[in-house]
Amino acid sequence: MRVGHIESLVFFLGLAPASVLLFRTFLGNLGANPIEVITHDTGIWSLRILLVTLALTPIRRFTGWNVLSRFRRMLGLFAFFYASLHFLTYIVLDQFFAFDYIIEDIVERPYITVGFLGFVLLIPLAVTSSQAMIRRLGGHRWKVLHRLIYFCATAGVVHFLWQAKIDIRRPLVYAIVLAVLLMARLVFNYWRPVSVRSFRDQS
Repeated sequence: MRVGHIESLVFFLGLAPASVLLFRTFLGNLGANPIEVITHDTGIWSLRILLVTLALTPIRRFTGWNVLSRFRRMLGLFAFFYASLHFLTYIVLDQFFAFDYIIEDIVERPYITVGFLGFVLLIPLAVTSSQAMIRRLGGHRWKVLHRLIYFCATAGVVHFLWQAKIDIRRPLVYAIVLAVLLMARLVFNYWRPVSVRSFRDQS
């Protein structure tokens, strides 16, 4: 399968959760609390796609499939897309533009505070995702900025964990996945270079 075909497949897969949600809304199949379903689904898909985006680099380094790097930008934008839907659902459908209550929630409810922070940190990543912005910022500064994705994913996991209240089994699964991905990054950044230097010193 050609890379262009894979990119098209990834694009349609990225749209699939929103399409299913829209179809269920049209059929009136969202249960007794449709706003809660929309809020949950958009939030969880944003987190899932963020984690998949973070997983691409470790998988690429383990397997040597460099083509995976071509999908990071698209997946990152999909994560921002679902995070935006999640936030807009809260503002429009849940709070109905009651900004006094929204600000009060953000300030006084920790899980909303950390979720809002994660969403805000995603904005510069989405804005600077184009090749033009990479050239404008320079490769090094762009890479440093886009390390914010780790903070975004952490904020998303904490947001999910804190709002779960009683049953935290599902949020813990996401927390474990994130921890593994962060550990993989540490391994590649520190352990592997040390091993290479040690080998060179011995030769």
